[in-house]
Amino acid sequence: MNKELIIRSGENAVDFALLKDGKLIELHREEGKGNAFSVGDIFIAKIRKPVPGLNAAFVHVGFEKDAFLHYHDLGPSLLSYLKFIKLVSAGKIKDFSLKNFQFENEIDKDGAIADVLSANQSILVQVVKEPISTKGPRISSELSFAGRYLVLVPFSDRVSVSQKIEDKSEKDRLKKLVHAIKPKGFGVIVRTVAEGKKTAELEKDLQNLIERWTAMCKKLPTAHHPSKVLGEVNKASSILRDIFNDTFTSIQIDDEELYQETKDYLAEIAPEKQKIVKLYQSVDVPLFEKYHIERQIKTSFGRTVSMSKGAYLIIEHTEALHVIDVNSGNRSNKATNQEDTALEVNLIAAAEIARQLRLRDMGGIIVVDFIDMQNPENRQVLYNFLKEEMSDDKAKHKILPPSKFGLVQITRQRVRPEVTIDIREENPNNRDSEVDAPIQIIDKISFSLEKILQDHNKVKLNVHPFVAAYLKKGFPSIRSKWFFEHKKWVKIIPRDAYTYLEYHFFDAQGKEIK
Repeated sequence: MNKELIIRSGENAVDFALLKDGKLIELHREEGKGNAFSVGDIFIAKIRKPVPGLNAAFVHVGFEKDAFLHYHDLGPSLLSYLKFIKLVSAGKIKDFSLKNFQFENEIDKDGAIADVLSANQSILVQVVKEPISTKGPRISSELSFAGRYLVLVPFSDRVSVSQKIEDKSEKDRLKKLVHAIKPKGFGVIVRTVAEGKKTAELEKDLQNLIERWTAMCKKLPTAHHPSKVLGEVNKASSILRDIFNDTFTSIQIDDEELYQETKDYLAEIAPEKQKIVKLYQSVDVPLFEKYHIERQIKTSFGRTVSMSKGAYLIIEHTEALHVIDVNSGNRSNKATNQEDTALEVNLIAAAEIARQLRLRDMGGIIVVDFIDMQNPENRQVLYNFLKEEMSDDKAKHKILPPSKFGLVQITRQRVRPEVTIDIREENPNNRDSEVDAPIQIIDKISFSLEKILQDHNKVKLNVHPFVAAYLKKGFPSIRSKWFFEHKKWVKIIPRDAYTYLEYHFFDAQGKEIK
């Protein structure tokens, strides 16, 4: 299995595409200005008002809608946090190590919000769910600092190890090791990727997290309310931190500054893998075109998703849930055994659904209507296969076995807005015109080319793949006719990202000719 991370830098955003054996499985975007409320960001904020009926409080964090803080998200060490914030903000604490800090009693896990929080109180909160639709961010006052191997939890002494590490002796080794190196007053969660790592690697990761905690504390005395006091690391680093492993074979980046940042970060977490980071410098073919990502985006988003062997999915989104319908398409016409065909199509659909959930970052309740199967053993095979396909998904999820109606219910953690890309294009043909749009666009290109070739010897024409094929087909092709007429060769580059009638001219240096 090969994993590739493709990073494309634009004027206003950076796009991240994760490929598994050449197939797009995750797509992320980091806006140029940075998301003001990303998961993991920490804010110093003010309690707007506790709401006893909800046992929660609304908190002003600077977003147009107040953030929601439930009592169960306060964390047992809330009183210690509140005391610490008050002392640090007043300049009475200069040592942020917590070794000499007097802890307060833990709050009652079944208590009331009004007993521990009051209006206009200062509080440190961390974003656990980005603003979605009309809702403000969901926050927690139980802070955590995620590193490559460890997660640091202030005001705790607990050490826990990821349940995905199954070897008991390895769990015990890691727990003893972390107990020996962790400072007093801090808890630590050991991540799955720490399995087999040496003391020096874990100690370095822990030290980096403590430095982040210290840097945040130094900002508190002068911080405005509300304001961000610690931002999550940049998207490239956070993706590498959370998903990078030995199966990665390539990281391609088309921006020199981002390339250097990524290489430096990889030097810290996996020095032996630095060589897989490459700077993409081709001016002819854009990075996403080179790896066929634009084409996959166009075929993977939208209401209908095509699969192999004629099968397809219909994906509908509502406010309450997502519904996915599995259709066999023309496959049923070739079937000799209906049950075997149903199982085959369902397995193909299960693999695509697992990919679609990650690709679109769909969260909440998802109901999948698989093709009915009478054999209980086949339903169990489908259930096990779907669980296996979703095992790589980092988002928390739960899958229920298929019902007698063939319905599978999935819940998946929703922490940020769903990825939506509008791939629909209007019909370019004007009904009032007697000339088809493709013919009109060829005439426009030919007219523009006549002027451009007077000033440029080498010209590249970027067009939609359909138009590119039309310009090149036959003999003499339209491109050949241009050559005979102007005595200059025009290089035609098909662009998957373009709309049907979009075209642009570029010179030999890759600069657009207006």
